[in-house]
Amino acid sequence: MPEDLTGKKIAFLATNGVEQIELTEPRKAVEGAGAEVHLISLEEGEFQGLDHLDKGETFTADKAVADVSASDYDGLVLPGGVANPDFLRADEDAVRFVREFVEAGKPVGAICHGPWTLVEADVVRGKTLTSFPSIKTDIRNAGGEWVDEEVHVDAGLTTSRRPDDLPAFCAKIVEEFAEGRHEELAAKTAAADQAADAESFRTSGAQVPG
Repeated sequence: MPEDLTGKKIAFLATNGVEQIELTEPRKAVEGAGAEVHLISLEEGEFQGLDHLDKGETFTADKAVADVSASDYDGLVLPGGVANPDFLRADEDAVRFVREFVEAGKPVGAICHGPWTLVEADVVRGKTLTSFPSIKTDIRNAGGEWVDEEVHVDAGLTTSRRPDDLPAFCAKIVEEFAEGRHEELAAKTAAADQAADAESFRTSGAQVPG
Protein backbone atom coordinates (compact mmCIF):
# COMPACT_ATOMS: atom_id res chain seq x y z
CA MET A 1 0.00 0.00 0.00
CA PRO A 2 1.49 3.40 -0.98
CA GLU A 3 2.51 5.70 1.85
CA ASP A 4 0.00 8.49 2.51
CA LEU A 5 1.29 11.95 3.46
CA THR A 6 -2.11 13.64 3.34
CA GLY A 7 -2.27 16.41 5.93
CA LYS A 8 1.51 16.66 6.32
CA LYS A 9 3.59 19.76 5.49
CA ILE A 10 7.12 19.22 4.22
CA ALA A 11 9.77 21.94 3.88
CA PHE A 12 12.37 21.93 1.11
CA LEU A 13 15.32 24.19 1.95
CA ALA A 14 17.38 25.36 -1.04
CA THR A 15 18.98 28.39 -2.66
CA ASN A 16 21.09 29.39 -5.67
CA GLY A 17 23.12 26.50 -7.06
CA VAL A 18 20.77 23.73 -6.04
CA GLU A 19 21.03 20.60 -8.19
CA GLN A 20 17.57 20.91 -9.67
CA ILE A 21 16.77 17.22 -10.10
CA GLU A 22 17.52 16.71 -6.41
CA LEU A 23 14.77 19.22 -5.69
CA THR A 24 12.22 18.37 -8.37
CA GLU A 25 12.20 14.56 -8.03
CA PRO A 26 11.81 14.42 -4.22
CA ARG A 27 9.22 17.19 -4.42
CA LYS A 28 7.27 15.21 -7.00
CA ALA A 29 7.42 12.11 -4.79
CA VAL A 30 6.32 13.92 -1.64
CA GLU A 31 3.50 15.82 -3.35
CA GLY A 32 2.44 12.64 -5.12
CA ALA A 33 1.98 11.02 -1.71
CA GLY A 34 -0.36 13.83 -0.69
CA ALA A 35 1.85 16.23 1.28
CA GLU A 36 1.80 20.00 1.09
CA VAL A 37 5.27 21.28 0.15
CA HIS A 38 6.74 24.68 0.97
CA LEU A 39 9.94 25.76 -0.76
CA ILE A 40 12.06 27.69 1.73
CA SER A 41 15.11 29.76 0.78
CA LEU A 42 17.34 32.50 2.15
CA GLU A 43 14.87 35.04 0.81
CA GLU A 44 11.44 34.94 -0.76
CA GLY A 45 11.44 35.04 -4.56
CA GLU A 46 13.41 33.34 -7.30
CA PHE A 47 16.67 31.44 -7.07
CA GLN A 48 18.72 29.62 -9.69
CA GLY A 49 18.90 25.86 -10.08
CA LEU A 50 21.68 24.01 -11.87
CA ASP A 51 21.75 21.00 -14.16
CA HIS A 52 25.19 19.81 -13.07
CA LEU A 53 27.33 22.82 -14.07
CA ASP A 54 24.83 24.41 -16.45
CA LYS A 55 22.10 26.87 -15.57
CA GLY A 56 18.80 25.11 -15.18
CA GLU A 57 15.38 26.18 -13.99
CA THR A 58 14.61 29.00 -11.61
CA PHE A 59 12.49 28.26 -8.55
CA THR A 60 10.34 30.54 -6.44
CA ALA A 61 10.60 30.31 -2.67
CA ASP A 62 7.34 30.37 -0.76
CA LYS A 63 8.98 31.74 2.38
CA ALA A 64 12.29 33.05 3.73
CA VAL A 65 14.00 30.78 6.23
CA ALA A 66 14.17 33.60 8.79
CA ASP A 67 10.36 33.58 8.91
CA VAL A 68 9.80 29.86 9.54
CA SER A 69 10.34 27.27 12.25
CA ALA A 70 10.55 23.49 12.29
CA SER A 71 7.38 23.57 14.39
CA ASP A 72 5.53 24.61 11.20
CA TYR A 73 6.44 21.38 9.38
CA ASP A 74 6.43 17.59 9.63
CA GLY A 75 9.67 16.97 7.72
CA LEU A 76 12.56 18.56 5.83
CA VAL A 77 14.38 17.85 2.56
CA LEU A 78 17.88 19.19 1.85
CA PRO A 79 18.75 18.87 -1.86
CA GLY A 80 22.38 19.04 -2.95
CA GLY A 81 24.48 20.81 -5.51
CA VAL A 82 27.84 22.21 -4.38
CA ALA A 83 26.98 25.92 -4.07
CA ASN A 84 23.52 25.48 -2.55
CA PRO A 85 24.50 23.93 0.82
CA ASP A 86 27.61 26.11 0.95
CA PHE A 87 25.39 29.21 0.92
CA LEU A 88 22.94 27.65 3.38
CA ARG A 89 25.56 26.65 5.94
CA ALA A 90 26.78 30.25 6.07
CA ASP A 91 23.32 31.51 7.05
CA GLU A 92 22.44 31.44 10.76
CA ASP A 93 18.71 31.11 10.16
CA ALA A 94 19.16 28.19 7.75
CA VAL A 95 21.43 26.39 10.22
CA ARG A 96 19.00 27.05 13.06
CA PHE A 97 16.08 25.74 10.99
CA VAL A 98 17.89 22.51 10.16
CA ARG A 99 18.98 21.93 13.73
CA GLU A 100 15.44 22.41 15.02
CA PHE A 101 14.19 19.49 12.93
CA VAL A 102 16.81 17.06 14.17
CA GLU A 103 16.52 18.13 17.80
CA ALA A 104 12.75 17.62 17.60
CA GLY A 105 13.14 14.16 16.04
CA LYS A 106 11.35 15.21 12.86
CA PRO A 107 12.43 13.25 9.75
CA VAL A 108 15.03 14.84 7.48
CA GLY A 109 16.22 13.80 4.03
CA ALA A 110 19.53 15.07 2.60
CA ILE A 111 21.17 14.05 -0.66
CA CYS A 112 24.57 14.58 -2.31
CA HIS A 113 26.18 17.70 -0.74
CA GLY A 114 23.03 18.40 1.29
CA PRO A 115 24.54 16.96 4.52
CA TRP A 116 26.99 19.87 4.60
CA THR A 117 24.26 21.91 6.28
CA LEU A 118 23.70 19.11 8.78
CA VAL A 119 27.42 19.26 9.60
CA GLU A 120 27.22 23.01 10.17
CA ALA A 121 24.15 22.51 12.37
CA ASP A 122 26.23 20.10 14.50
CA VAL A 123 23.69 17.29 14.31
CA VAL A 124 25.66 14.44 12.71
CA ARG A 125 27.61 13.45 15.84
CA GLY A 126 26.81 9.86 16.75
CA LYS A 127 24.84 9.21 13.55
CA THR A 128 25.56 7.27 10.36
CA LEU A 129 25.15 9.02 7.01
CA THR A 130 26.05 8.76 3.38
CA SER A 131 26.65 11.66 0.99
CA PHE A 132 28.61 12.65 -2.08
CA PRO A 133 32.02 11.10 -1.34
CA SER A 134 33.88 14.42 -1.36
CA ILE A 135 32.30 15.49 1.95
CA LYS A 136 32.78 12.24 3.86
CA THR A 137 35.72 13.75 5.76
CA ASP A 138 33.55 16.68 6.85
CA ILE A 139 30.98 14.24 8.22
CA ARG A 140 33.61 12.20 10.04
CA ASN A 141 35.26 15.31 11.48
CA ALA A 142 31.85 16.37 12.80
CA GLY A 143 31.50 13.08 14.69
CA GLY A 144 29.41 11.12 12.19
CA GLU A 145 30.07 7.76 10.60
CA TRP A 146 30.13 7.76 6.77
CA VAL A 147 29.00 4.80 4.65
CA ASP A 148 29.00 4.29 0.88
CA GLU A 149 25.38 3.27 0.29
CA GLU A 150 22.62 4.14 -2.16
CA VAL A 151 20.44 5.25 0.73
CA HIS A 152 20.95 5.09 4.48
CA VAL A 153 18.42 5.74 7.24
CA ASP A 154 19.42 6.44 10.83
CA ALA A 155 16.42 7.05 13.10
CA GLY A 156 14.56 9.14 10.54
CA LEU A 157 17.64 10.82 9.04
CA THR A 158 17.72 9.68 5.38
CA THR A 159 20.76 10.34 3.20
CA SER A 160 21.88 9.43 -0.32
CA ARG A 161 24.99 10.01 -2.43
CA ARG A 162 24.05 11.40 -5.85
CA PRO A 163 21.26 11.86 -8.44
CA ASP A 164 21.53 8.18 -9.49
CA ASP A 165 20.25 7.31 -6.00
CA LEU A 166 17.09 9.41 -6.30
CA PRO A 167 14.61 6.52 -6.77
CA ALA A 168 15.73 4.92 -3.49
CA PHE A 169 16.02 8.29 -1.74
CA CYS A 170 12.54 9.43 -2.77
CA ALA A 171 10.93 6.17 -1.67
CA LYS A 172 12.64 6.29 1.73
CA ILE A 173 11.86 9.91 2.56
CA VAL A 174 8.19 9.33 1.82
CA GLU A 175 8.29 6.28 4.10
CA GLU A 176 10.04 8.18 6.90
CA PHE A 177 7.74 11.21 6.61
CA ALA A 178 4.75 8.86 6.84
CA GLU A 179 6.14 7.38 10.05
CA GLY A 180 6.33 10.85 11.59
CA ARG A 181 8.43 11.99 14.52
CA HIS A 182 11.29 9.69 15.51
CA GLU A 183 11.93 9.81 19.25
CA GLU A 184 15.22 7.98 18.70
CA LEU A 185 16.53 10.82 16.50
CA ALA A 186 15.81 13.42 19.18
CA ALA A 187 17.29 11.19 21.89
CA LYS A 188 20.48 10.45 19.94
CA THR A 189 20.97 14.16 19.24
CA ALA A 190 20.49 15.12 22.89
CA ALA A 191 22.86 12.36 24.06
CA ALA A 192 25.54 13.40 21.54
CA ASP A 193 25.25 17.03 22.66
CA GLN A 194 25.59 16.06 26.32
CA ALA A 195 28.64 13.91 25.58
CA ALA A 196 30.25 16.74 23.61
CA ASP A 197 29.57 19.21 26.42
CA ALA A 198 31.06 16.83 28.99
CA GLU A 199 34.17 16.29 26.85
CA SER A 200 34.56 20.03 26.33
CA PHE A 201 34.30 20.61 30.08
CA ARG A 202 36.84 17.86 30.77
CA THR A 203 39.40 19.11 28.27
CA SER A 204 38.98 22.72 29.36
CA GLY A 205 40.40 21.85 32.77
CA ALA A 206 37.49 23.58 34.49
CA GLN A 207 37.05 22.81 38.16
CA VAL A 208 33.70 22.07 39.74
CA PRO A 209 33.17 24.50 42.67
CA GLY A 210 33.31 22.72 46.02
